[in-house]
Amino acid sequence: MAKIFCVANQKGGVGKTTTTVNLAAGLATVGQRVLMIDLDPQGNATMGSGVDKRKMPLSVYDVLLESASIREAAVLSEKCGYHVLGANRELAGAEVELVALDHREKRLKTALSEVADDYDFVLIDCPPSLSLLTLNGLCSAHGVVVPMQCEYFALEGLTDLVNTIKQVHANLNRQLQIIGLLRVMFDPRITLQQQVSDQLKAHFGDKVFDTVIPRNVRLAEAPSYGLPGVVFDPAAKGSQAFVEFAREMVERVRRG
Repeated sequence: MAKIFCVANQKGGVGKTTTTVNLAAGLATVGQRVLMIDLDPQGNATMGSGVDKRKMPLSVYDVLLESASIREAAVLSEKCGYHVLGANRELAGAEVELVALDHREKRLKTALSEVADDYDFVLIDCPPSLSLLTLNGLCSAHGVVVPMQCEYFALEGLTDLVNTIKQVHANLNRQLQIIGLLRVMFDPRITLQQQVSDQLKAHFGDKVFDTVIPRNVRLAEAPSYGLPGVVFDPAAKGSQAFVEFAREMVERVRRG
């Protein structure tokens, strides 16, 4: 039975897509069967997984409107070793179309129930705003992985996200919880980052993942080659950190 995790943070530019594609690649590297779902109309996670969003015959848009199943719409990224349910500009229109439809926030959940045994992990890259698309992700997930930069404003964004998760948990998805906070783009030489990191650990305890993703040029370069850093340069510090994070994630799921 697949574990379904959203990668979400209401603050933009914190590395959600980088986290999603590299965790997907890391999990595939350690032998897991992975489906990566791109719920952002920009389609960055799709392109960053070696799939051309302009050439996809079917996308997550078709799945949400129930004109295709996930098995029909997902494609295998051979370079990356995981399946991709991609997104493109069409998805922006789905927001408007979904409003008038029944069970509009549960459509992804329904679609995923058909493929729950095909994968070990399903990772969902959510847009930064709280929209119907994000809601579909949160309603179908067992938990949320929150990538965070250790900066002052990041803590404010986290408060908003925790409140959103509480609301979704209370009204739409009783399973939903924060799985963990992942410290990304971390530079231990910056005192403030160390202080915020300590604050996070003091407040959230074991909800903070042990693995820390360092600030890394190779991770930043990888999307321009249409690949996750883990595949683009496996020897880079950031790539190795994501593989380590994948192992930690598998271990957490096993422990329950």
